[in-house]
Formats: sequence, structure tokens, C-alpha cells
Amino acid sequence: MILDFIVEQKQKRLAEQKKRISEAAMRRMAQEKQTTQNSFADALKKPGISVIGEYKNASPSLGKIKSQISLSERMEEYNDAVDAISCLTEEDYFDGSVEDFCRIRKQSPLPMLRKDFLIDEYQVYEAKAIGADAVLFIAAILDDARLHDFYQLANELEMDALVEVHDEKETERVLKQDITIIGVNNRNLKDFSIRLLTTKQLSSMIPDDKIFVSESGIVSDEDVLLLKECGVDAFLIGRALMESKSPCEVVKRWKAI
Repeated sequence: MILDFIVEQKQKRLAEQKKRISEAAMRRMAQEKQTTQNSFADALKKPGISVIGEYKNASPSLGKIKSQISLSERMEEYNDAVDAISCLTEEDYFDGSVEDFCRIRKQSPLPMLRKDFLIDEYQVYEAKAIGADAVLFIAAILDDARLHDFYQLANELEMDALVEVHDEKETERVLKQDITIIGVNNRNLKDFSIRLLTTKQLSSMIPDDKIFVSESGIVSDEDVLLLKECGVDAFLIGRALMESKSPCEVVKRWKAI
């Protein structure tokens, strides 16, 4: 299962990173970091559909992504159209990095999500230290106790958390906790296949008082129409925007559908 390999590599990388920057030092850096005034949650619950524009260099399913515009051009387009930014920082399968996040942070005032496979409190502290407004927690790799503790830590550090599910069982688990933003991943993390109907099937389980995000596989007008009918508050879009010469135009068109 691809997810198992990703987590295994993440554990190895964390062990090495903690030798360079101790957990105590990372905690101190996070606590000293000034909180931004950007609310990720507020950006997603505005009237109409919100869009989280993603930045990623590769994925296990797509391989290397060839952007047709520079990073600075992309940030200008994102700043003009999307409501928040997601940046992949996973190194081995998505070719991401904390450095990517920091470069984008300097070029955008928008709320930013640190998107990675978080399995250790250290990574939550690191997200705060690099200026994240929100973090991603994946229900498939966190048991209930760890999800609760990580979520509380994010709150203490004044960050929002997008909690990701991809089936009924995970959704039931997450709904037992006091979680505000729930993301349905249309990509199966076991084999990385995409099925947009996942959002439709789980939509009836998501209460109206939650912020409902649909993630992955959104590449056409038809996809947008299908998912809007599910009552989502926001889309997280990666591939379609990364491969477009004009992501701003794509976002504005999809918001207007």
C-alpha cells in the first residue's frame, strides 16, 4: 500500500531531522512564531465556493508535474483568484519541501495549509514555525487519540486543521470529535485511484455546521458541477491548476459555474 511506504519514509526522515533540530528547539521556534491574522477556516466559509490552490511538484500517480509558469507568476495568479494555498512538503513521493513552503509564504498573504503526512507532534510545531495557518491531519494514519491530541495542539498554536477522510468509517470516527473542517479525499490513499463519487457518497454524513472540502481529481467543468451539487464549501485543486498556463482564469471560471 502506497500510504504505508510514505509513512515509513516519513518516520526515517523525522529521525534524521530531529538530530539536526531537536524537538525542544522546534517547540521553542513554534511558540516564538508570531501568529498571522489569516484564518484558513474563515477563507473557506465565505459565501459561494472557495478554492484552495495547491502547489506540488509531483505525485505518486502523476509523476513529475511540469508547471508552465514560474513560481512568482503562479503566486500572482493564485493571489488574484484562490482563497487559500496548500503546499506539499512531503519529500519522497511529492518532491515537496519546507523550503517550497517558505518561498510561497514570502509571496502570498493568503492563508496557507502545510500539506504533509503528519505523524508526530514535531511536524505540527514545525508547521507553526514556518508560518502555516493550517495543517492537514489524515484520519487513515492517525488513531483517535493521536488525532485528538494533534488537533488540540494545532488549536493551542492558533492554527486551523483540515481533517481528511475517504470512507464512511473514517468519517464516523472524525465526527465523534469536535472538528471544524472536514475534507473528503477523492483519491484512495491505498492505491491512489480517484473517484469523485466519494464526495457524493459521504456528503450526507457531513453536518451543515462543518466546513466541507472536496479534495483531488477536480479537472473539468463537469467535475465542478457534480461536486457543487454535493453542498461542498470548498475545493482543494492541485493538478488542474499546476498544469494550467492561467490558473487564475480556471479558478474564476469554476467559481462562476
